[in-house]
Amino acid sequence: MTAQPVDRSAEDPEQILAVLPQRWHEQFLHDYHQALDAAHEVWRFQHLRDVLHLWHLRAVAYSSPGFDERMQAARQGAAEKFLPAEQVIPGWSDRQ
Repeated sequence: MTAQPVDRSAEDPEQILAVLPQRWHEQFLHDYHQALDAAHEVWRFQHLRDVLHLWHLRAVAYSSPGFDERMQAARQGAAEKFLPAEQVIPGWSDRQ
C-alpha cells in the first residue's frame, strides 16, 4: 500500500463557508480570524489547522438533513430517537 496525500481542500475556509449554514458563518469567521491572527506565531500554526478541521466537520454535521431536530431531541433527552450503540456500531458489544 502506498501513502496517499492528505486532501486538505475540505478544510479550505471558502469551502467550509459554502457548506456551513448561514447562521454559523459569523461564529466560524470569528474563530477563523482568531486562529489566523495567532498563527503568526509559528508554534500556534497547528491551532489554525485544527480550527479549520473542526469547522469542516461541523459544516458537514450542521448541514446534514435533520440535524436541528436531532440536536433538539438530544437537548430534551429524547432517548427514543436514538439507537443504542450495539445496533449502530458493528461489534460494539464485543468491545465491552
